[in-house]
Amino acid sequence: MNIVVPPQAHGMRADAFLAEYSLIPTRSAAQKLLSDSHVFSSQKAITKSHRVTSGETITYEIPAPIPLDAQPEAIPLSIIYEDGDLLVLDKPRGLVVHPAAGHHTGTLVNALLHHCELSGIGGVLRPGIVHRLDKDTSGLMAVAKTDTAHIGLSAQLESRQMTRIYNAICIGALKKDKLKIDLPICRHPHDRKKMAVPAPSTHAKARNAVTYIDVLERFAGANGTFSHIAARLETGRTHQIRVHMSHIGHPVLGDSVYGGIRHAFDAGGQILHAVGLKFIHPVKNEEMQFNSPLPEYFFGALGYASMTRSIL
Repeated sequence: MNIVVPPQAHGMRADAFLAEYSLIPTRSAAQKLLSDSHVFSSQKAITKSHRVTSGETITYEIPAPIPLDAQPEAIPLSIIYEDGDLLVLDKPRGLVVHPAAGHHTGTLVNALLHHCELSGIGGVLRPGIVHRLDKDTSGLMAVAKTDTAHIGLSAQLESRQMTRIYNAICIGALKKDKLKIDLPICRHPHDRKKMAVPAPSTHAKARNAVTYIDVLERFAGANGTFSHIAARLETGRTHQIRVHMSHIGHPVLGDSVYGGIRHAFDAGGQILHAVGLKFIHPVKNEEMQFNSPLPEYFFGALGYASMTRSIL
């Protein structure tokens, strides 16, 4: 595929340019193509440090998928929509999305491979995975069965055309009913497993992250005050909602990583659920909208008995 560099992209690194202006789903995927000599300018392979110039033609090719390392496993799935191109499922809390250190089996990818064929664009360990949920986050996920669907869904994700709505219970009563959190996120300087909002002097090293918060209800319990919120992601950084809410002093209830010691009781895990998902079908060009009811653990966290809300 060929892309002509627009004036506003002049001077960008090749990996950043491809992540923003091509159908390559992520910057890391672009870097992999560049390092494997699948990206060219003037018929010569370029590296990720190449600076593109206005009017330059960048050509890239996506190689055939590598045989998968992950093995199929007969793990039950809660599929709410499926066709030949993609599926949408409701992931339970506690299920890891893809194989990684410490979780080589028993993941969502293992279950999906037992159920159907998946796109190979996500690589040998993440086939079909367009966007992921943390192990202890439940709710809606879209999965690509074909490369065409994967490219189309990833493009919507990158261009912020895919709508993702979450519900959470957070510690404390937020003062405002609506809140836009526009704070960049990067790796934690001392713990590589965590993310963080950096100090202002180091913002240039972080990626922009925007979360929109609506307070659905504030309530008090024997263990303090809490807020039931809806969170809409404009960007999709790792642990974004959890990092943003912790940074403003209202961590997600049950979040053992970003919640610190502010847990007055054991919530059994973080109370965070992906309730809404909306996108354009990448092949049929039809709007697809899905809602997921709040799970039992959400209700049981505080004995909060009724949380019916319009979510999209």
